[in-house]
Parts: sequence; C-alpha cells; structure tokens
Amino acid sequence: MATIREEAVLESSADDVWEVISDFAAGPRRMAPGFVLDSVPEADCRVVTFADGTVVRERRVGVDHGACRIVYSVVGGDVQPEHDNASMQVLADGEQRCRLVWTRDVLPDELAAPMTKAMSAGLEVIKRTLDHLGSPE
Repeated sequence: MATIREEAVLESSADDVWEVISDFAAGPRRMAPGFVLDSVPEADCRVVTFADGTVVRERRVGVDHGACRIVYSVVGGDVQPEHDNASMQVLADGEQRCRLVWTRDVLPDELAAPMTKAMSAGLEVIKRTLDHLGSPE
C-alpha cells in the first residue's frame, strides 16, 4: 500500500482553516476554488468535480473537531481504488499560523503517482486560498 503525505504551512489561525476543512459537503469547493469545480452532498458522501473533468465520490469516514481532523475515502467515480483512506488535519502553530497535513493510503500502488501529483497541485491552491483568512483587507 502506498502512503502519500503532503503538508503546508498556512498563515491563518487553525480555527479559521478548520472551519473550511471540516465542511465535508462544501469544503473542497471552498478550499480549492478553480481546482475543484463542484462538491455536492449525497447522503454520507460527496461528489467532487475537478477542473480536469475528473469526478469522484468520497465517503465521510469521520470528523474529529477536537483533533481538527477529517477522514474520507474515494469510493467511486472516475477513480476507483481497491482501498483509499485520506485524512486532513489542522495543527495550530501560533495564533495566526497552522500546518495542514494531508495523508492518504491507497491501493493499488500505481495510483500513488497520479494522486500525489493531484494532491500537490491541490495543496498549492489550498495554500493560496486559505492563507490570511480572517485578516483585515
């Protein structure tokens, strides 16, 4: 099983970032506009449409507000792994700084390269979007 780990330092409070990340239904659209075109809730899942045309169905596994951690899994759509488990966790690093740690375990291993590329590109958009949340304009 391949493990992918991406991390970014965000110049925003952990609370402000967590408010976006923890929004399972709309979070992808809010954190990565342009990279994600749509995110539609469907029971305990969401259907996410990416700018490259890829559509995936993701199931919510859990949201831990105390640990600021959300866990989800790709369960259908254009990408159909044998196994997928992803988490995003927000860790405070001062009043106006935090780290976003995005981890994914996936099978088959051949999916690791394209998923790493997508996660890296997505994290760049997330950083641009979530940096300086709550800062006066």
